[in-house]
Amino acid sequence: MEIRNLKNGNIGLLGFGLMRLPCTGDYGDVDTAKGIEMVDFALAQGVNYFDTAWMYHNGNSEYFAGEALSRYPRNRFYLADKMPLMALKAEEDVERIFNEQLKKCRTDYFDFYLLHNINQAHIQTVTSLKVYEKLKQKQEQGLINYLGFSFHDRPELLQRVVEQYDWDFAQIQLNYVDWELQQAGKLYGILEQKNIPVCIMEPIRGGSLANLPEEAAGILKAADPQASLAAWALRYAASLPGVQVVLSGMSTLEQVQDNVQTMSPLKPLTDEERGVIEKALTAYRKAGAVPCTSCRYCMDCPQGVEIPKNLGVYNNYKRATAQSNPMAKMHFEMEYGFFKDAERASNCIACGACKTLCPQHIDIPHWMKTIGELYEHGLKGQ
Repeated sequence: MEIRNLKNGNIGLLGFGLMRLPCTGDYGDVDTAKGIEMVDFALAQGVNYFDTAWMYHNGNSEYFAGEALSRYPRNRFYLADKMPLMALKAEEDVERIFNEQLKKCRTDYFDFYLLHNINQAHIQTVTSLKVYEKLKQKQEQGLINYLGFSFHDRPELLQRVVEQYDWDFAQIQLNYVDWELQQAGKLYGILEQKNIPVCIMEPIRGGSLANLPEEAAGILKAADPQASLAAWALRYAASLPGVQVVLSGMSTLEQVQDNVQTMSPLKPLTDEERGVIEKALTAYRKAGAVPCTSCRYCMDCPQGVEIPKNLGVYNNYKRATAQSNPMAKMHFEMEYGFFKDAERASNCIACGACKTLCPQHIDIPHWMKTIGELYEHGLKGQ
């Protein structure tokens, strides 16, 4: 496993994101046995950075982290957790949640700890509730080794955040789609200029870059028939010099094996390979998919609409139609038909609550209306 050095730590370049673990049923029902098998394999191959959060798997990701990792000596791994800014209502919440996270993760300290999802909506919470100051005290007490933040917003706000506070690292979304679409290139540039080590999230964009439209996939496969589509995306992020760790939210043992192989050791992208990715990106954009990573920050919807599932089904339909797949209509109707009534896009009342929470800045009410009308008046009426 490729190793990157951060002060006193030797960190495996591939990080294990505990956000998309295998489940036995709903999103919150983690399949512990399969998940532990994946963690054990990853650790044996040199993966030592594990990233969890308060909200992942409806709160059960931290419990899983505690169960899976506590079977190993504490110096075998680095554990990252996050303070959920979206859940804070009062100053005392910081202390309460932090202590509960320690218990859930079965640890006495966090190696890496982040202010979760700093954006325009949450920056006031950081200031008014003195979140940074309280966590800095935790660091001084030895309960946090590295203090950082995850970020989903515009470069102007990031510039303000890195100038206002002193950070050990930062986590941003970066992949070859979002380099321009979400201004990830500018975000990375700001952090590089400030010499802030970078942790990459969503390098495979919620799995969508491992399931490309046929034309885009064909371009990458023609360039390297042996490489998986995910490998191209991981190498794109990992080839940047300021990157310490690239997180992958892996759901199967096969994904862990493929990702480990990609990073053992890393082969940085050549200029020629970057040109191949640009051609694939052009083909990807033509598919017209909504840029949703299924991060579920928009959930829970007050009306019960399953926003990521709706966007996922719609994106599948758009990709299938772009490929002239004759089964596109049938698959869309079948997948949409599995939804409960409340989960369907047509149940959206356009309150806009989700729109302010979306890290991708997607106009969710617009797409819910589009998807609902497509099913009710388009496909269903054909």
